[in-house]
Amino acid sequence: MTMNILIVGSGGREHAMAWKIKQSPKLNQLYIAPGNPGTALLGTNLPVPASDFEGLKKATLENQIDLVLVGPEVPLCEGLHDFFAADEQLKNILFVGPKRLGAQLEGSKDFAKEFMFRHQIPTAKYLAITSGNLASGIAFLKTMNSPYVLKADGLAAGKGVLIMDDLQEAEKALKEMLDGQFGAASSKVVIEEFLSGIECSVFVLTDGKDYRILPVAKDYKRIGEGDTGLNTGGMGAISPVSFADEFFLKKVEDRIIRPTVQGLQKDQIPYNGFIFFGLINCGGEPMVIEYNVRMGDPETEAVMLRIKTDFVELLIGAAEGTLAEKSIEIDPRYAAAVMLVAGGYPGPYEKGKIISGLEKVEDSFVFHAGTKSNHDSAFTNGGRVLAVSSYGQSMYEALANSYRNVELIQFEGMYYRKDIGFDL
Repeated sequence: MTMNILIVGSGGREHAMAWKIKQSPKLNQLYIAPGNPGTALLGTNLPVPASDFEGLKKATLENQIDLVLVGPEVPLCEGLHDFFAADEQLKNILFVGPKRLGAQLEGSKDFAKEFMFRHQIPTAKYLAITSGNLASGIAFLKTMNSPYVLKADGLAAGKGVLIMDDLQEAEKALKEMLDGQFGAASSKVVIEEFLSGIECSVFVLTDGKDYRILPVAKDYKRIGEGDTGLNTGGMGAISPVSFADEFFLKKVEDRIIRPTVQGLQKDQIPYNGFIFFGLINCGGEPMVIEYNVRMGDPETEAVMLRIKTDFVELLIGAAEGTLAEKSIEIDPRYAAAVMLVAGGYPGPYEKGKIISGLEKVEDSFVFHAGTKSNHDSAFTNGGRVLAVSSYGQSMYEALANSYRNVELIQFEGMYYRKDIGFDL
């Protein structure tokens, strides 16, 4: 039996998922809402925003959708899965993505930290502060060693984390955050101990009981080379990660992944979909920095290249609760994604710059993140514009393949980091 699949979202992550799903013999028709010019080459884009629940319902019924896969976190935190489950016409449609309660693992830093402490999952010590207990927050900061980490409790599109070296600056920043620097997202702020080490991203797909570990990746958040400058949504990614060897990943599974999935069951939090573990390697010991309830971007643009198994089979297992019966095969090759961004990003940037050279790309995959098309031309339409992803027998070969093709693509103001993978 083949199925009609709807992917909700519009970025590079959703384009990479669409590329992978398109390879499945189980696919009949693929739809993406709202999608982008890249996904339009693989399926049918539907002009429905990811948070328009009624619009998604109409699109699901009109196109006889059998399975819904949600890319971004916002519709999950807003309860899209709950909306489907409560609707007579939608409740039997397979759905990959947690309900609102489980999505709080990403939607609230405080919820996530309480969960980790409750289930003895290794993470930094912390204190959650609101304007009502500001004095406790300042007292807690004074017990910490520099640098100081402040995180907006709610969703702030990856920008709600501040790291300060100076205690007075940290106290001032704490007050500014509580005064609405990130809107409602920072009405509660989590102060956290700073962990020193190298980061990586581990992804699992779970049906709430069983899980399958997907390829591990590392992304590069800072705009500048050598990991300097402002945080972005991600400038590139590598998979696999040299230090995340079998020994390290066994610790991750035993101390972090399994206790997380079992913790969800103990707390009676129904969960299916992806769990993204943002980890830091502190002298060989993995610690959790954060949970996300979806795949990372741009990590997905590297990870999807390395999943050899029929991805739709895995999604069905996660949605039906039959993941125990599914196995996953991983490609031993390296994959490297390099992100091309608009000039000025992550600050103010211009849109609408014409993109040339896409037709010259060979032996790489170009995933669209922030583009729009008009007739036969593509234009920039976001801060992060394109991800160029490639295979290689080594990390260096995968990167060389991506960079060779990056140089064929042009748009006014185009910027990319030339040092992805530098710390591995």
